[in-house]
Parts: sequence; C-alpha cells; structure tokens
Amino acid sequence: MNKPYSEACERNRGPILEVLREAFAPVRAVLEIGAGTGQHAVHMARHLPHLAWQPTDCAAHLPGIGLWVAEAGLPTLRAPRELDVMQPDWRLGGEPEFDAVFTANTLHIMSWVAVEAFFAGVGRVLPPGGVLAVYGPFNIDGQYTAPSNAQFDRWLQARDPASGIRDREAVDALARQAGLTRTADYPMPANNRLLLWRRERLIHG
Repeated sequence: MNKPYSEACERNRGPILEVLREAFAPVRAVLEIGAGTGQHAVHMARHLPHLAWQPTDCAAHLPGIGLWVAEAGLPTLRAPRELDVMQPDWRLGGEPEFDAVFTANTLHIMSWVAVEAFFAGVGRVLPPGGVLAVYGPFNIDGQYTAPSNAQFDRWLQARDPASGIRDREAVDALARQAGLTRTADYPMPANNRLLLWRRERLIHG
C-alpha cells in the first residue's frame, strides 16, 4: 500500500502551522478529528514537539494515516485511532486529557447533523480553557467569500446534498451551545479560514 497524498495538505500546512504555533503554545495534547491522509498530523507533530498529537478518522483511513505516522517515527505522534463524530463517547481509552481539538477540511464534507455532533463532542471532551481550531472554507453572514467557493459548494452539493460550505455564524451558534467562545478568525490561502474557539473557564463565585 502506498501512502495517501493530498496536494492541498502540502499547500496549507505551513499557514496552518503558523497560527497553531501561537494558539497551541500552552497546549499539551491534541485530538485531531478527520486526519485524512495523516500529512497534517506528521507536519504539526514534527514542528510542535511539545504536543502529544492523536490523529483519528474512520476505519477506512487508518491504514494510510498509519503509514505516515510509522515513517515519521515521532515520539509525540500517536498511532491513529478510529473515531466517528456521531458516537456519543469520544474517549479513546487510556489516553490523557486532551486540551485542544484540531480538524481541517471536514465540516463541509459532513452532514449538518454530523457538524452538530462534532461541536457537541468537542464540548464534552475539552476542559475549561481548551482550544478548538477548525480549518476550511466558510461563508460569512450567509454569503460566499469568493466565486471559487460558490463553485466548490455547488460541486459538493451535487456530489452529496447533505454536504456544503458552512456558515460561520451557524457553526458559532453550535460552538456557543457547547460552551465555546470564538477568539479568532484567520483568513487563509485559497479562500479558506482558520477559526479558533476556547472552552469557557468555570467561574467560581
């Protein structure tokens, strides 16, 4: 089996890393949802060696991710684990608490029900002060940010009517329901964005 490869991952990993260097500076353990090929996991773990990085995906993608992880041989990069956002329990067994969640190019592939499950799951797994980083295309106030995104959205929905570019304000509402507050919105290359949320800290009266 050859390693899976995504040209998009190679293009966007650098800009994503520059944001995560600061956003994940206080973080110790990251749960990656939808690791895809595994390229992001390897790149981030290599350049952010203070992190324990746990890639997850559906079972079909785990062998390919495993090839990237094995070749990299990084002590902080864990073997990929199976995780479906629709499952109610995201605990992987024997893992330390995650204080960050990362996902790239997933929300527009998921159904809206799965997006709802994603944010609910993040709300359950992140401790107070934990960070969520989501990369991908987003609409703003219901409007496409570029003609290419409108074209991409039509392609997505023709392939799967349940998929599509999500509205930033709609996912923000889901994040708030999960106890998350958006702290940043970084414009990225190719009309993508990197959104950051923080789990609200508990306030003791």
